[in-house]
Amino acid sequence: MAARRDAAQPEQMSLFDVIDAAFPSLGQMLRPAPVAGSPAPARPAPPVATVVHAHPLADREIQFGDCRVAYQLRRARRKSIGFVVSPDGLSVSAPRWVGQGDIDQALRAKSAWILRKLGEQRDRRRHLEASRIEWRDGANLPFLGEPLMLRLDPRAVGTQLVLTPEGQRELRIGLAPAAAVSQIRDTVQSWLQQEALRHFEGRCAHFAERLGVTLRRLRLSAAQTRWGSASADGSVRLNWRLIHFGPAVIDYVVAHELAHLREMNHSPAFWDVVRSVIPDLDARRAALKSPVLPLFD
Repeated sequence: MAARRDAAQPEQMSLFDVIDAAFPSLGQMLRPAPVAGSPAPARPAPPVATVVHAHPLADREIQFGDCRVAYQLRRARRKSIGFVVSPDGLSVSAPRWVGQGDIDQALRAKSAWILRKLGEQRDRRRHLEASRIEWRDGANLPFLGEPLMLRLDPRAVGTQLVLTPEGQRELRIGLAPAAAVSQIRDTVQSWLQQEALRHFEGRCAHFAERLGVTLRRLRLSAAQTRWGSASADGSVRLNWRLIHFGPAVIDYVVAHELAHLREMNHSPAFWDVVRSVIPDLDARRAALKSPVLPLFD
């Protein structure tokens, strides 16, 4: 085992170290040239990469480990220091009588919370950017779990799904390449909703028979936070945006909602009903968490 220098022992300096410190250029001239074949002097380790979180109106900054946080400081009539992490970044509100040292101390005490929230906001921005679609000829979006390319063709009649000789799925839309973004988006959304209803009807009929339930009414939903719902009267609502997922995930949601027609709860008995037709429901359920889906707003 290699010996370790005592942390309390002072480092010893050679004569050349002393000359280097006082007269850098002279030290380079006097230091003997390295002997051929001798190992090159060790280079200093590269600096640790810094992750930067910068508020667009930042006027202060602080370092938390390898993270540099540039934040906006606002003085206000208040009794304590407050922190807000928004999509822009970190904002700090402090009483006018509190010094910068006290603000830094408070920031360091809350550093774990601040970095976690800044990371969450960064992930949301990335997720949002990944969801944006340029509504134009050649754009891609997911349909039944596979990419679908948009093709604007004024010669096309209506909107048609086409499989090219290369195996690429294209949605031929009877619009000119210069069509307005809103027109392209609305046309695609209308087609997707029609396809969603058609697909859901077939899968509902399949699982209703297997589960021994009667579906009296199926409607599409555009809910922001729910993929589906079921009522005791036998009606089911399914979010049309499920059409972006693969068939296996859609089947899980369909079976889930139809199982509610037997068990209007989430008891162990309910999950047993779902597993009777979807044995690997946990894997399919996980695919519904934090999906990257096209934005239609």
